[in-house]
Amino acid sequence: MMLLPLSMLIMFTQLSGFLGAGVKMHSQKTMANACTLVMCNSLENGLPGRDGRDGREGPRGEKGDPGLPGAIGQSGMPGPPGSIGPKGDNGSTGEPGPKGDSGPPGPPGVPGPAGKEGPSGSQGNIGPQGKPGPKGEAGPKGEVGAPGKQGLAGTRGPTGSKGEQGAPGEQGAPGNAGAAGPAGAVGPQGPPGARGPPGLKGDRGIPGDRGAKGDSGLPDVAALRQQVEALQGQVQHLQADFLQHKKVELFPNGRGVEKKIFKTGGFEKSFQDVQQVCTQAGGQVASPRTVAENTAVQQLVTTHNKAAFLGMTDTKTEGRFTYPTGEPLTYSNWAPGEPNNNGGAENCVEIFTNGKWNDKSCGEQRLVVCEF
Repeated sequence: MMLLPLSMLIMFTQLSGFLGAGVKMHSQKTMANACTLVMCNSLENGLPGRDGRDGREGPRGEKGDPGLPGAIGQSGMPGPPGSIGPKGDNGSTGEPGPKGDSGPPGPPGVPGPAGKEGPSGSQGNIGPQGKPGPKGEAGPKGEVGAPGKQGLAGTRGPTGSKGEQGAPGEQGAPGNAGAAGPAGAVGPQGPPGARGPPGLKGDRGIPGDRGAKGDSGLPDVAALRQQVEALQGQVQHLQADFLQHKKVELFPNGRGVEKKIFKTGGFEKSFQDVQQVCTQAGGQVASPRTVAENTAVQQLVTTHNKAAFLGMTDTKTEGRFTYPTGEPLTYSNWAPGEPNNNGGAENCVEIFTNGKWNDKSCGEQRLVVCEF
């Protein structure tokens, strides 16, 4: 075993005292630390001695166990904002959050367009007659029209029958008798006696010459012509008003064909109820007799997109359809293969949106269309 020089032992002793008791060091590590503090030379030359009075710090001991964390210090002032970095990629869509509380109601929106006119209600009971309204003011007098041309003289009318003879007047008192005339002389004629009864009517005499032309009655004719023209103007105004009211009445659920009007209430009923509704309204179930009338009913059916009952049936004779009046059909527009009396109980007629007819059970519900 090689012995260390005395100077090295002294150095080692001093270092051990400086670190104090309790520092456990392995022998190999102690030798390494000692070489760190002093200049290690080869054993042949020996270690140079050092003055222990320099008071140099000894070697650092082993790292102790970490102590307890200290109290959190105050946050420092925020640093200046950094430059804005490039936009990152869009993240994935997150789960929808919980429904928020209802907000206050918003202002009312703009009213929407008016909806379609609803179906007409059933006819109500006739109310009591109201009091007559006040008489309206007379309208302004119309302008006098230009006088018309004088018409040709009419043919002379037949002579009127002869009037009855008046009653005879009272007989006057007889006058005083005159003096007697000379013998043989004829006296003056006496007063006429009482009128006798009328004799038989004599033959008609030859007509006399035509008399002079009388004064013209133009003033009376002109007045009558003005009255006629005024009446014609009133009739024209009444006709225009009537046509206007007729157009209003037909819009939007009515159609007119010449003098016939087709009208729908927009609701559906069985055939028997359709008959009752149309009769109470003063009409009958629509029974088209021409292509134009069938087209008018088809337009109403298409507008409501519902098939409608027609007035024809074959309840009296199966397969022989007749109008409500009992007359045989003068016009028909059956669909192909119809009527077929499917199920043996199709005695009524319905019209589709294409205008074609089909025999149908009278108990089904179909659109009400009446004719007036």
